[in-house]
Amino acid sequence: MVGQGVLRECLLDPDIESVLAVGRSATGRQHEKLRELVHKDLFHFEDVEGQLHGYDACFFCLGVSSAGMTEEDYRHVTYDLTMAAAQTLAKLNPGMTFIYVSGLGTDSSESGGSMWARVKGKTENGLLRAPFKAGYMFRPGVVQPLHGERSKTAFYRIGYAVMAPLIPLLTAVLPKYVTTTEQIGRAMIKVARQGAPKRVLESRDINSC
Repeated sequence: MVGQGVLRECLLDPDIESVLAVGRSATGRQHEKLRELVHKDLFHFEDVEGQLHGYDACFFCLGVSSAGMTEEDYRHVTYDLTMAAAQTLAKLNPGMTFIYVSGLGTDSSESGGSMWARVKGKTENGLLRAPFKAGYMFRPGVVQPLHGERSKTAFYRIGYAVMAPLIPLLTAVLPKYVTTTEQIGRAMIKVARQGAPKRVLESRDINSC
């Protein structure tokens, strides 16, 4: 869902020359700036490295829910997958800025009681050590989907449908915890261009970009 919003903002931005969308399936979008790389094995990129050169930034928006997963399985599809992509991109594009969508509550100590937060923290820490020009971790809280973006996870779709009437109230009462897919996309673009004063950004930081 966040990736859909980020892609929309990238395609709308007049200063972005080209966008490569990498995923297991096509986005379904058509645009003169958009090129797609459908790659089924996101743990290995050796066969497609030739298509990953020459990019200034990576906006990494892949993610899965930890519900019903063991820590080992969740770590494999969260940490292992993300680091496989990051290591390949850092090798091919050392001048790249890498921005990762994490989540509010991520545990940088990697030792707390929440499994998903530990794994996300391990992933963030790995990315912050990676040899990119710069790396930034985005930790949104409540994300309001705009412009038709929707989660691929049925549980989340139901949750967003139920919460939709409450979003204006949450925004008014707890503005520092609420952002939108549009704001995340615009913030990513700005941070990739200009940097940010800190490397971990939560919703209020995202909204102020």
